[in-house]
Amino acid sequence: MFQFGHAERFSATPRSSGSPRLAGGQRKSASVPSGHAIRSAFALALLLAVSQARADFSDSFLSLFQESSAGQRHLYISLYTTHYDPEPDHVNDQNMLGFEFGMKGDRLWGFALFDNSFGQDSQYLYMGKKWDIRGSERWYFKLTGGVLHGYKEPYDDKIPFNGLGVAPAVVPAVGYRYKNLFAEFAQLGFAAGMINVGMRF
Repeated sequence: MFQFGHAERFSATPRSSGSPRLAGGQRKSASVPSGHAIRSAFALALLLAVSQARADFSDSFLSLFQESSAGQRHLYISLYTTHYDPEPDHVNDQNMLGFEFGMKGDRLWGFALFDNSFGQDSQYLYMGKKWDIRGSERWYFKLTGGVLHGYKEPYDDKIPFNGLGVAPAVVPAVGYRYKNLFAEFAQLGFAAGMINVGMRF
């Protein structure tokens, strides 16, 4: 309250605070989003993020495929496998089927489906590069690296870093090509060697 001169008074009108009142003096509670609305908004945001990620992955995959020109696509199978320190559970018939795509600069990427050394369904997704050996048009060295999946119990500890069921892998190979056919000897760590044959198209 303020007072000036001859008892003329001016009162400061207090501002109303809090929520507006309803009839009967009850306050109207502020509007709060329900749990259902929050979950719906979160699900929508997640769906949009996943859709964008799938679109980006599809574009990247398509660009890799398109970059591999005719004659740089390879289809191959396993022909022979040998284990240097054989175990009773070892399998030497890997039934491998692989696809490989060449890119600029002798770079490549591919994937292979096969039975691992213990007969379990396995997969290898990789990228790599080729080098001609001493300028040869037929002999070459290839090095690939990627992820290996399929070694499950009780053989999950047979390859290193397989704690999550997926392990890193590096595979060097020496190859020979003749027209549209080729053969490769791949070194599988210190455990085994494999001969693959295939064709280019």
